[in-house]
Amino acid sequence: MHHHAAFGYPTPPASPGYDNQKGHIQQQPYVRPIRYVPMAPEERLGMLLEGKLHLTNILGTGAYGVVYTAVDINTGVRYAVKCLSKFNADGTPLERRQVAYQQREIRLHYLASAHSNVVSMHKIVDDASCIYVILEYCPEGDLFLNITERGQYVGNDGLVKKVFLQILDAVEHCHNLGIYHRDLKPENILVTDGGDTVKLADFGLATSEDRSEDYGCGSTFYMSPECLDPSARRPYYMCAPNDVWSLGVVLTNLTCGRNPWKQASYQDSTYRAFTRSQEFLKTILPVTDDLNNILACIFNPNPENRITLPELRERIKACPKLTVSPTATVIAPPSPLLPPNISSLNTLLLLRMPSLMTTPMARHCLPSRPFLMKAH
Repeated sequence: MHHHAAFGYPTPPASPGYDNQKGHIQQQPYVRPIRYVPMAPEERLGMLLEGKLHLTNILGTGAYGVVYTAVDINTGVRYAVKCLSKFNADGTPLERRQVAYQQREIRLHYLASAHSNVVSMHKIVDDASCIYVILEYCPEGDLFLNITERGQYVGNDGLVKKVFLQILDAVEHCHNLGIYHRDLKPENILVTDGGDTVKLADFGLATSEDRSEDYGCGSTFYMSPECLDPSARRPYYMCAPNDVWSLGVVLTNLTCGRNPWKQASYQDSTYRAFTRSQEFLKTILPVTDDLNNILACIFNPNPENRITLPELRERIKACPKLTVSPTATVIAPPSPLLPPNISSLNTLLLLRMPSLMTTPMARHCLPSRPFLMKAH
């Protein structure tokens, strides 16, 4: 460590030893730089943060950190604690760009967290090896779990409208602050109050730029066509309509327990069929005419003509019925306009998918749960 003299200049190091007999500067032995040895996630269990927050369980792990549950030993209140490591797995410090991504995630989540449908950020605790982000704890898990394993929403139009409007409100709150999530999906929406309340989480890919050159940023099932296609006419895509598209897929998840397609590109036969006939979704999903019309407005391939969040809110509020009973659903044969090899319903199963990154920003996911069907 340098000793600092007056005016802030460091004291120069001692001169190297000089061997008078050999007449040359002595070679100093090579010392391998010391690297930080990252702690295993389990090693932090039992720790007390600030002398009161007891880390009790591991919720999930990511490339650069771990999510814990914690209990305040004075009040008994439970929290989620996201531990963002300052080091890579090999012990080297994060690059400046990686640190900037961590800081961006924390800053944008903090700015948005005052909304009742965004997971609250309570405090940041900084130590030498990591940053602890103290968050609101939602013990009922994420929306994916509640759709696929608990069956809380599919077929319950009233509850679907209630929670979807909450998600929409949270996203519009973010957009009004100049924050664009870019990774809206059920895994990043947490559930409380027995399924009646949902909260937006995980701002790891969020941005404050209204346009993005980060093509392929997010999760494939939820990306808009323009986000997937870097060959488009513009060298960027707009982030707000990209979020609206993702909301359309989330709405399909809530109402039908399915994804409409694997990806919104012409390589996907199901999406290709939809672009040729907006009535196509009604042949494979139990959606009403009203919901089908709403989805057509959301899934407009031209982002400039896509429905806005205020318009979408009014359409959802006014929609009398979202789904039809399975017995009333007519599975129509493929139209001659459609390709003969329409993807099977396996394409439409709601699958837990990892986010894709155009950056090395750490992802801090909740633990994986069984797929309805494994993704390939």
